[in-house]
Amino acid sequence: MELRKDFTYSLVVPTSMGVRITPAGGQPVHCSDTFTMQATSAETNVASISSYLGLPVKVLTTFVKDSPIAAFIKNNLAGRHMSYEGIDVPQGGPWGYRHQFNIADSGFGSRGPRVHNDRAGEVGLTLNSKDFDLDRLFGQEGVQILHLSGLIAALSHETSIFCLDLAKAARKYGTRISFDLNYRASFWKDREKELRDVFTEIAGLSDILVGNEEDFQLCFGMKGPEAGGRNVAAKTDSFRAMIGSVRKMFPNASVFATTLRQVISTNRHMWGAIMLEGENWHAAEPREITVLDRIGGGDAFVGGLLYGILKGWEPEKWLQFGWATGAMATTFLTDYAQPADEEQVWSIWEGNARVKR
Repeated sequence: MELRKDFTYSLVVPTSMGVRITPAGGQPVHCSDTFTMQATSAETNVASISSYLGLPVKVLTTFVKDSPIAAFIKNNLAGRHMSYEGIDVPQGGPWGYRHQFNIADSGFGSRGPRVHNDRAGEVGLTLNSKDFDLDRLFGQEGVQILHLSGLIAALSHETSIFCLDLAKAARKYGTRISFDLNYRASFWKDREKELRDVFTEIAGLSDILVGNEEDFQLCFGMKGPEAGGRNVAAKTDSFRAMIGSVRKMFPNASVFATTLRQVISTNRHMWGAIMLEGENWHAAEPREITVLDRIGGGDAFVGGLLYGILKGWEPEKWLQFGWATGAMATTFLTDYAQPADEEQVWSIWEGNARVKR
C-alpha cells in the first residue's frame, strides 16, 4: 500500500475522550469502594501502538473548558507521546457538557466483565470540522493514515458529518483511510437510514475496512451468512463469504480484516485474526491467550495492523503484528497496550514468554 512520503503525522485519529473507572482485583463494581481511573477511548487505544513505538500520532478531539477531567486526559495523552488538537467547550453549568464515564470491571474466571457506559452530556457530541483546519492538517502538514471509528461516526449527527468531512479531506490530499465499523445498536436506534448513508459514503472512500460479518451486514443492510457464534472456524468461513459481497460494494478498499475470539473463560480466550489484502488471504490461526482485562484487545489489533502498514512491511506481518498487539493489550489493566519495543511484540507472536535479562 503506497503511503504519503511527505508527512508530519503517521496516524491521525478523531475521538471523544473519557475516563474509565475500574475496581481493584477484578471485583464487580457493585461490591467495590476503591477504583482506579484512566483516560480512555477506542480510537486512542488504536493509536497507542504507533505512539509507543515512536511514530508521530495526532488526536483530534474536544475538551470541557476548565475541567479537571480534561486536564487529566491532556496529561495522559502527552504521556502516551500523542499530539492533540481540540477546542475547549464551556461546560455550561453542572448540567452541561462533560467527558464520558466508562464504569467497568475486569471479570474473573467464570464471572464475565460488565461495562456500564455513562455518556449523557458527552462533550464529544459537539465535534465539528469547522473547529479544525483540515487543509492545513492534510494538505500542509500531511498525514499518512486517517483512522476512523464507527463509534465516533455514529455518536451524533454532528460527529457523523465530522467524520465524513475528515474522510473527504483525507482523500483529497492522498491520505489513506482506515475505517473500523464498530456497530453499536444503541447508537443506531432511530437513525438507521441516516447512519447507513454516512457509513456507506465513508466506507466508499476507505482503503482499509475492519469489522466482523455482523458489522458489515448491520451497517450496510447487506445479506450474508449468519454469525459464527462461539466457533472460531465458523466465524472465519462466514467472514470470507461476506467479503466477496463487500468488495463489490466498496471497490476502493484493498484491505479487509477482523479478529476471531472464542471465550473459554474470562481469563482464557482463543484469539485469532484474518485479513484479505488485494487477492491474498492471511490468517493468524486462533491460539489460547491468558487475559487480564479484555477491553481494548480489538483496538490494539487494529493498531498493530496499521503500524505494520505504516512501517512498509510485507502484508503477512501486518496481521501477525496486529494479532500480537491485540494479545498484548489483554495483559494490561489500561485499555491500551504499551509496547516497550517491536521485539517485545514479536516475542508474543512467537510464544516466547521467557524472562529477558
